[in-house]
Amino acid sequence: MTPSTMRAVVFDNKLRFVPDYPAPKLRPGWALIRVLTEGICKTDLELMKGYKEFHGILGHEFIGVIEQCDDAHLINKRVAGEINVGCGQCEWCANGLERHCLNRTVLGILDLDGCMADYCMLPVTNLHEIPETVPDHRAIFIEPLSAACEILEQVAFKGSERVIVLGDGRLGILCAWALTTLIASVTLIGHHPEKLNLAKWRHLKIAHGSGEIEAGADIVVEATGSGEGIIEAMSLCRPRGTIVLKSTVASQGNLNLSPLVVNEQTIIGSRCGQFKYGINMMESYPDMPLDRLVTARYPIEQALEAFERSAKPDALKVLLEMS
Repeated sequence: MTPSTMRAVVFDNKLRFVPDYPAPKLRPGWALIRVLTEGICKTDLELMKGYKEFHGILGHEFIGVIEQCDDAHLINKRVAGEINVGCGQCEWCANGLERHCLNRTVLGILDLDGCMADYCMLPVTNLHEIPETVPDHRAIFIEPLSAACEILEQVAFKGSERVIVLGDGRLGILCAWALTTLIASVTLIGHHPEKLNLAKWRHLKIAHGSGEIEAGADIVVEATGSGEGIIEAMSLCRPRGTIVLKSTVASQGNLNLSPLVVNEQTIIGSRCGQFKYGINMMESYPDMPLDRLVTARYPIEQALEAFERSAKPDALKVLLEMS
């Protein structure tokens, strides 16, 4: 029997830990998931600055166990969940692109309570059973790694390109690692030596600031998490090259986009990825050092302290534990 209330991390113009938030009620076609662990994301920090004007339970990166749903065979399965919930009736949904449905809700981001709680809810069709070969400490990265893999689906790489990834945060590192599985020349540019040291894997090149790097890259992935990152990306990308934007920030500041026109550069917005690709990459590259990215773990009761830690420059991934 699911309790009527639960612990939750709520943002309603102020971040709060609520010990007795109303537990969700099961809907037909949905699953009630008992959350085990969730990650604090850069997007969560941006929501607190006004991005999407969100109010409710935060969180969209989680692993959990199905507690209730219509299909008894799914009970007790360990799962991760795709965060976009489409209307199920439009052309985008019909083509498996619920993340672009005009009437979608998004877990912990847009009109749908998130996973920073004892329980969360998602449609069964959004859930992916986590293979036994993927332990919890790696599975928590399925959502962000899938977002990194989205670049591989959007850009037709030949393998010979010179690629630069801007940003040594968790998403930037994951993008660099995903690209390294396909591209011979990938350079990660950051400003935090401790993060760059953790990012070393396979043949990935590391650079402390763009001053060390020759401009003219074929592809530049902007994952700085700042509004100014696109300016640096434009300066590093060759004429008729491609810039992939990963940052979602509340404010982009004042931008001069004329270099895009002069250099005829292409911009690709890149957001969520399909979980099947992230899970496949985890299984295909068991040596990908995902556990290096965990900066700290906190019980959910210490959520405010966890968010403070997550906002520090040296933080990569801070986790909230429900047990």
